[in-house]
Amino acid sequence: MKTIKLLAVLFISTLVFTACSDDHDDDHDHGDDEELITTVIYTLTDGTNPDVVLQWQDLDGDTGNDPTITSGTLMANTTYTGSIQLLNETESPAEDITVEVRAEGDEHEFFYTPNSVNLSVTKTDNDGTNPLGIETELVTGTASTGTLTVILKHEPTKPNDGTAAGAGGSTDVEVTFPITVQ
Repeated sequence: MKTIKLLAVLFISTLVFTACSDDHDDDHDHGDDEELITTVIYTLTDGTNPDVVLQWQDLDGDTGNDPTITSGTLMANTTYTGSIQLLNETESPAEDITVEVRAEGDEHEFFYTPNSVNLSVTKTDNDGTNPLGIETELVTGTASTGTLTVILKHEPTKPNDGTAAGAGGSTDVEVTFPITVQ
C-alpha cells in the first residue's frame, strides 16, 4: 500500500510540475510561434541594368508540390546592391516576415554561400552590433555557373565565424538558387 501511495504522489507531482512549467521564461519569447515563410525574394540592383530577382516560393509547405524557383543572369565583374524579403503568402494580404526579422535582428542572421559560382556576398546591415544580412553587396567575378544558398538562422551565436554551420541556432529558412554569371 505504501508503494501505491508513493507512486501516486510521484505521478501527481509530475503532473503539477508539468502543468506549472513556465514556457515564457525565455527572454526572447515574444509570444509568437515561428513564422511561416512561403516566399523568399532576393532582389539585386546594379544601377544600370534591369534588376535581377531571385525568388523561391513554396505555398503548400514541405508536403505537396515542389517549390518554384526563379533565377536570373548576373553580369560578370559587376557590383550589385541586394535586398532580401520574406513573405507568408498563406495570409491575405501577404505578411512581410522581413519586418519581424529586422525588429528582432539580434535573434537572426542571414548567411549567403556561393557554390561553384564566381561571386561574393557581404552583409551591409547589422542588428546594431553584428551583421544581419537583409541588405547586401554582391560582387561577381568572371563568367561561371553554380548556386547560391541563402540561410536565415534563428538565435545564432553572435558574433560568429560568418558561416551558417559555425553560427549554430536553428534554421528558419534555407533556399538554393541556380546562378549564372555571364
